[in-house]
Amino acid sequence: MTDIEPVTHSAGLLQGVHNGAWLDAQEFPPLQWAVHGLVPEGFGLLTGPPKLGKSWFILGILLSISGGNRALGQIHVQQREVLYLALEDGDRRMQARVHRLTGGTPTPATFYFTTRAEASEVPAMVRAWLGTHPQGVVSLDTLGRVMPPALPGESAYQRDYRVGAQLKAITDDFPGSTLIVVHHTRKQGSSDWMDSTSGTNGLNGAADWTLSLERSRNDGEAVIRVTGRDVPEGEYAATMTDGTWALMGTSLRDAADAVRTAQAQEGLGDRSADIVGYISQNPQGVRAAELAQAFGMESNQARTYLSRLTKAERIANPGRGLYTPVASVASVASEGVAHPRNPADATLATDATPEYGEGTA
Repeated sequence: MTDIEPVTHSAGLLQGVHNGAWLDAQEFPPLQWAVHGLVPEGFGLLTGPPKLGKSWFILGILLSISGGNRALGQIHVQQREVLYLALEDGDRRMQARVHRLTGGTPTPATFYFTTRAEASEVPAMVRAWLGTHPQGVVSLDTLGRVMPPALPGESAYQRDYRVGAQLKAITDDFPGSTLIVVHHTRKQGSSDWMDSTSGTNGLNGAADWTLSLERSRNDGEAVIRVTGRDVPEGEYAATMTDGTWALMGTSLRDAADAVRTAQAQEGLGDRSADIVGYISQNPQGVRAAELAQAFGMESNQARTYLSRLTKAERIANPGRGLYTPVASVASVASEGVAHPRNPADATLATDATPEYGEGTA
């Protein structure tokens, strides 16, 4: 057995080790958002099946950011410079798609793009662009266009994690910047939507956050899911019409409620589904007498419906005789919309501010 050589520069090895007093003394900037509640700073994945509309989604997001408009029709965003590596498009298609989404208005000068790049050039290109636009937003569409082969002796997981770590390192060097990488999901389903990312879990493991799109073919209704290290899991209802993605309702809160209502109504008969929908519209709670009056039924019949739906966990019964949605609006707003790093940023955690787009001008 070979003797291990003694470490002669232990001080250098421990240079990055700090104690609790050092940690308490630090002041870290709050988490930056490209799209509040959905797209934070750092390296993230945008996933979904092929031909679902991911490119339309990301193009709409980038145009909103570069123009300082409302993302998904509702969420106010701060204007930033963006770079779109649209490697599955050409310049003609790019122009047609941009004009379709902007209605022919001038494209923001802060919107940069390219449709040509060698796979080996992409990391250096992103790093160079962020070097001159340090808090910019970059999107690579798609990862499959630039994914390198595994190195000799390297497993698929190791390759995926290596590539993801390389991309994450770029945004780590430019705090406040965002890199959104578009990637496909695998065909087979999974009980955990994070497991659907094409390839191994190496990409999800390296990414700071993952945004997933789900939409049935020939159906305009969709669900946007997000999770991450600094982003709690959230599910938001959306629509996609002629390439334009939009939230359901006037805010993330409305969109989250729409998803939960749809889940609670799934598999129910018409009357039961209508009752769940009615209770969802009255988060403060409904009593049997109110329900009976609203639906023109006897109180005993209303109580029977409420009891069955409570046992099926489609509605909640937090107090004697009071029935509410399974998740209240308040819990959705605080847990599924924002997760500020700094308590001073807590005002951003509700939809009451203009940043969340409550329909203010």
